[in-house]
Amino acid sequence: MSALPASPHRRAFLRATALLGGTAAFSGALWHQAFAAGPAQPGPGPYGPLLPADAAGLRLPAGFTGRVVARSLQRVEGTRHTWHPAPDGGACFPDGTGWIYVSNSEVPVVGGVSALRFDASGKITSAYRTLQGTTLNCAGGATPWGTWLSCEEHDLGLVWETDPRGAKSAVVRRAMGRFKHEAAACDPDRKVVYLTEDQGDGCFYRFRPRTWGDLSAGDLEVLVGSGTGPVSWARVPDPVLWLKPTRDQVAGAMRFKGGEGCYYARGVCYFTTKGDNRVWAYDAAAERLDLAYDDDLVTGGEPPLRGVDNITGAESGDLYIAEDGDDMQINLITPDGVVSPFLQVVGHDGSEITGPAFSPDGGRLYFSSQRGKSGFIGGTDGYTFEVTGPFRR
Repeated sequence: MSALPASPHRRAFLRATALLGGTAAFSGALWHQAFAAGPAQPGPGPYGPLLPADAAGLRLPAGFTGRVVARSLQRVEGTRHTWHPAPDGGACFPDGTGWIYVSNSEVPVVGGVSALRFDASGKITSAYRTLQGTTLNCAGGATPWGTWLSCEEHDLGLVWETDPRGAKSAVVRRAMGRFKHEAAACDPDRKVVYLTEDQGDGCFYRFRPRTWGDLSAGDLEVLVGSGTGPVSWARVPDPVLWLKPTRDQVAGAMRFKGGEGCYYARGVCYFTTKGDNRVWAYDAAAERLDLAYDDDLVTGGEPPLRGVDNITGAESGDLYIAEDGDDMQINLITPDGVVSPFLQVVGHDGSEITGPAFSPDGGRLYFSSQRGKSGFIGGTDGYTFEVTGPFRR
């Protein structure tokens, strides 16, 4: 849910703060020259304007096509598998000459994860469950060793490591903490996993496993700081069996207004906060936090991106940010700091966009409308889409 609009005085203060303290944002390889004048601003997108809605209900730029690949509580075409309600976070994995798209189910008790398997032509060849009997599986993240981390979004939520192919049983990773988990992003350079927390006063964490590739044991750490600029990490004393929630165990832990998506690329971890419509950038090498986008810092018109939620990226360095509500768009932020709509789902006004993820070759984007046209909170009308086109790589 979006925060209330900021006052003109707050906008002016935030803009000045960003210009003075946020100019070092995105010192990663792809983003080291971005945002020299502050966070991203609206401008023309690299793909041009959105066209009228197609048969799938998608407004796309010229050259792109969309289709529905799955519907909640309906059988996936060509299979005997019924697609889950409330599709949420997702990711793609290579599978021979094809690929697999996994998707969480954000419902209580029977949440879990399902998967769609595609052949080299993009045809669905099978669909199946990889996790069941868990609660409110919201977002998550892919690991470099080919597993999917499915995160439970409730106060005692856990992270489950799952096999996208369904050959191995899912394993709970208790050492990664019990809290209202949202998303995860692996940093193979520092051998840590970043984690967001969907609380109004939540924190940003990283898990440091004892052995990279084995998440069964390690230390949970929380980001400590006072805002943009230099930050540090501190160990959470009791991440699992706690009387005091993880976010309250370390003095000076930085607070965020509803952590959502999380994505790592080339030295920078990007994460979103829905309560203030921000996209943050953590420069892991410099241990510095900056703003990639803030709707309060948009000048010259209405912010194109509100209700920030799940996030992913392309090899080009473009970030794709899904909206929870607002006008049901996926917005794109380019490496030169321009934010613009990439697509819009029409007629799903009571829903949210979830689970954006690219196929391994970067030519297809998958995502869902969690509550579909009905907007029913149980997600029984969820849609999962595929968009194909000339994505920048």
